[in-house]
Amino acid sequence: MNKPFKFKKFTVNQDQCAMKIGTDSVLIGAWTSLKANPFSVLDIGAGTGVLSLMLAQRSNAQVIDAIEVDDLAYEQCVDNFENAPWSDRLFCYHADLAEFTEEIDDKYDLIISNPPFYSEDYKTENAQRDLARFTDALPFDHLLESVAQLLSENGMFSVIIPFKEESSFIKLAKAFKLFPNSILHVKGTPDSEIKRSLMMFSFRESEIKTESLIIETARHQYTDNYINLTKDFYLKM
Repeated sequence: MNKPFKFKKFTVNQDQCAMKIGTDSVLIGAWTSLKANPFSVLDIGAGTGVLSLMLAQRSNAQVIDAIEVDDLAYEQCVDNFENAPWSDRLFCYHADLAEFTEEIDDKYDLIISNPPFYSEDYKTENAQRDLARFTDALPFDHLLESVAQLLSENGMFSVIIPFKEESSFIKLAKAFKLFPNSILHVKGTPDSEIKRSLMMFSFRESEIKTESLIIETARHQYTDNYINLTKDFYLKM
């Protein structure tokens, strides 16, 4: 079933995309700080375009660019942008990150990415889904190298990764002079292990503000923190 995903202020079609909208996207789209009031935003590996759409709803950014390499996902993203209330601020490039980084002279005040990563340790028979899901398509060092080139001097980079990758990602980022300023650790329930790290980086080294978030206390019993974070988007929050 590939029904459109309805949010409070926009709808996302996802039948052409290998990776469907999940909690990760909504978390990073809602948590990413906009305190610096970015003028320009870049969404790397846009998929359905949901992160760009969430940031369009949350911010006054005048330029919200997305890049997507997969043909079908790109077409779907363009479609979702055209049907959004903020279509005049949204644009999707059909490109891979390396060629985009080489060709674009602009710098972005905010870069956001929900990069592909291993959620299982094996590949499926579905090549399109594997491309969206596995780091082969966008290794972290390749991602960080491009971010370092595309980010404005005072810009911020927001990313969500598996918690187990956190320390190696931070170490890798440091090689590109990117430093974590805030981190959110996400657990499904109070007793489960930390599953995801949401992180914001910049070229400025600072004390790291670390917080944690628990999604639910029991099945569909969402915590106040999770409700407060996502209520502007989810219909039933």
